[in-house]
Amino acid sequence: MKDIELELYSDFLMSNFGAATATGLSTMLDGEVSHDKITRLLSSHTFDSKELWLKVKSTVRQIEQEDGVLIFDDTIQEKAWTDENALVCWHFDHVKGRMVKGMNLLNGLYHSHGISVPVAFELVKKPYVYCDIQTRKEKRLNDKTKNTMMREMIKTCVSNALKFRYVLMDSWFSAKENFEFIRKKKKHFIAALKSNRLVALSEADKKQGRFVRIDSLDLSEKEPVSGWLKGYSEEVLLTQQVFTNKNGSIGKLHLVCSDLSCDGDTIKTTYQKRWEVEVFHKSLKSNAGLAKSPTRRVRTQSNHVFMSIYAVFKLECLKLKHKTNHFALRMKLLAKANRLAYNELKILQSA
Repeated sequence: MKDIELELYSDFLMSNFGAATATGLSTMLDGEVSHDKITRLLSSHTFDSKELWLKVKSTVRQIEQEDGVLIFDDTIQEKAWTDENALVCWHFDHVKGRMVKGMNLLNGLYHSHGISVPVAFELVKKPYVYCDIQTRKEKRLNDKTKNTMMREMIKTCVSNALKFRYVLMDSWFSAKENFEFIRKKKKHFIAALKSNRLVALSEADKKQGRFVRIDSLDLSEKEPVSGWLKGYSEEVLLTQQVFTNKNGSIGKLHLVCSDLSCDGDTIKTTYQKRWEVEVFHKSLKSNAGLAKSPTRRVRTQSNHVFMSIYAVFKLECLKLKHKTNHFALRMKLLAKANRLAYNELKILQSA
């Protein structure tokens, strides 16, 4: 029965354009399913990353290949008017450059054959409350870092025998502990580096401690150079991507790759796949009602997040079947709903 209600709720998130409430779902089905059943679904069971893997496993097995990529990134869903708790609390948003109140979600997205499937997720929780001595303000502390979460998720993916060659991540996750962990798991990484990251271009410079900032180097886009990161023992490849921003300014993205057999084009095209997780996050917020649940408790909020992730996975499956992206599928549903509402209005007017 739980699986039936799970499928029902995730379908509701895909087709609903308002608040995602148990009452709204019951009303949509003319009371065939009571709102109490949906409330119990969200409050009596914990849907976690393991449950997600069981749901997507059969699809992953059909598309996975040895050179697949595993992409990690986090996103923040603002919930400014929701009561604060261990899940909905204050997080630093690197896009806005300030603290925002909401949920912080770390996702592991598997990409292969042009298909993106969420295979793991973790919610950043801050259960410990303390008082900052300097500001005398109450603050919250998380029980584990996002870097620790990512390593645990990679370990789980390897244990699940998921086929992938590269782990892709932005500069936030480019810590040497993560690099060392990935290499111990016999996988490779391609990551962005902050402009002040220190590197050496020869083993002699490394031994003598002659490191320079990576943004001071004139790296080639096509021909990566060998080098060493300060604090990381293995040899890596260093390259950069030059791009034009919306305002016309020129930007540079410094990349590091542990696979010494790669050329510049391979590193560039592989790392471009990291954008798939940004597309996933956009669909999660726009097409799966991530912010539209009025739930107040940590468990029900967490379960709603799971349902939203699962709904985006189901949209991805529909995308493959109908050759249409998530947003076009949702617009098709909205157009149909508007036509039905218009017809119903005409019936009411003519009565």
